[in-house]
Amino acid sequence: MNDHIHLAAEYDQNPSRELPHSVEAEQAILGGLLNEPRAWVRVSDLVVESDFFRADHRLIFKAIARLLEEGRALDVVTAQEALDRAGDLSNAGGLAYLKELSDNTPSVANIASFARVVSERSQFRKIIGVCGEIEQSASSPNGRTAEDLVHDAESKMLSVAGQRPKEGGPVGIDTLLRKAVEKIESAHESGLESLGQSTGFVDLDSKLSLLRPADLVIVAGRPSMGKTTFAMNIVEEAVLRSEKVVVVYSMEMPGDALLTRMLSSMGSIDQSRVRSGKLLNEDWTKLTKAANALNKNDRFFIDDTPALSPSEMRSRTRRLRRVHGEIGLIMVDYLQLMQIPGYGGLNRTNEISAISRSLKALAKEFDCPVIALSQLNRSVEQRKDKRPVNSDLRESGAIEQDADVILFVYRDEVYNPDSRFAGTAEIIIGKQREGPTGFVRLGFEGRYTRFVNLMPGTHDFTDQEMGVEMIDPHSRLGRMPVQKLAEEASKKVEGKGRGRRRKGSRKPP
Repeated sequence: MNDHIHLAAEYDQNPSRELPHSVEAEQAILGGLLNEPRAWVRVSDLVVESDFFRADHRLIFKAIARLLEEGRALDVVTAQEALDRAGDLSNAGGLAYLKELSDNTPSVANIASFARVVSERSQFRKIIGVCGEIEQSASSPNGRTAEDLVHDAESKMLSVAGQRPKEGGPVGIDTLLRKAVEKIESAHESGLESLGQSTGFVDLDSKLSLLRPADLVIVAGRPSMGKTTFAMNIVEEAVLRSEKVVVVYSMEMPGDALLTRMLSSMGSIDQSRVRSGKLLNEDWTKLTKAANALNKNDRFFIDDTPALSPSEMRSRTRRLRRVHGEIGLIMVDYLQLMQIPGYGGLNRTNEISAISRSLKALAKEFDCPVIALSQLNRSVEQRKDKRPVNSDLRESGAIEQDADVILFVYRDEVYNPDSRFAGTAEIIIGKQREGPTGFVRLGFEGRYTRFVNLMPGTHDFTDQEMGVEMIDPHSRLGRMPVQKLAEEASKKVEGKGRGRRRKGSRKPP
């Protein structure tokens, strides 16, 4: 491979400053593919044409990729013909250079490692380029503020990060089944807490099996239903029970207003007295206790910057993780108040779709639940039964598709003051990717800005009115209790390889 180094001076770019690159690694990839086209599957996910530093190498890789992706034969001759047809043969070094690449690459054993080297050097060059743009912008801001430049710099760096090769790929059933069984056994041994974040509401936790890591949870409702109160009650539970960072992005209410609500809820203090400051003597003790509970571990943050973009939210959350540790829960109030630069309101539906996808990506990146509040269409008001359904979500298509869980907050007394269900709310499960739909009934204490569990003996509602599921007489494996599910899964793992079941012996579910 060292025989090729003499060609670097002729083809390398920017001689005034040596940029990170590896001529040898690039040549090893190209020569390896010319000799062994089947090695394409080992590098196609790791490098792209623009990752190659030298212009001739980019042309050769482009020709090779086109031939292989079209299912055509690849060798020195077919590569020469492809380059010639594209008018790139002379710029790629001609047939002589293709032969040289092939002759000096005896093996493809390390071709994936070479691809990672080329990809990494490409990332280094992109970072250098972005830093140069940032330096130039700071030297000539053209009326932009320092804050504008910081956001621009973060966006550019995040763009570079997004161009990295994606990790992962197909995983065998043995590995997946082992992980699934371990998770089920953990849930059996330690209870639901091992599965995710509690909402603080017993019946809802039971139906959802908690809020799972990487889940996008949409909470929606018409005005005055209490969707912000409900979401903040879940935030309170996370702040009190979790050692991880909890962050709220509030684009509707100021941070101090949210804290006032939380103090009222956690301290059982009438919110009107908290807002006005006309506290009773006993209120001060409750207020102090609630404030200390919120501030116990410096892990709770509220960002009330208006109209945040997904990239800004991601970069701010990354900074929080870097400084304060793992993220446990993110709450966004509310989705339709986010904006993406460049859309300018021209196509709001597409913009909401992009925002929805970004929130799901946020949940996956930080491996935590993301609770995003959403508005409902006004058409709900025109129906006799005003309980919301998934199609009532404003710009609903993408939101419904991206969400793992959709919860609607519905209080019948808002429409019917004399309702039998006054002082309560239905939390309607409109979608649950890994579980049933339905609803649970909670108590609503408006003066304390909180929802509460309805304990047995405190109400006269029927099981049906409480949202209790009827027992299915034909239960399947997926509906078994956690302990039984763990036992069944363990049997499958232990029984693997004992001999195949005879054809036709499988019983219907």
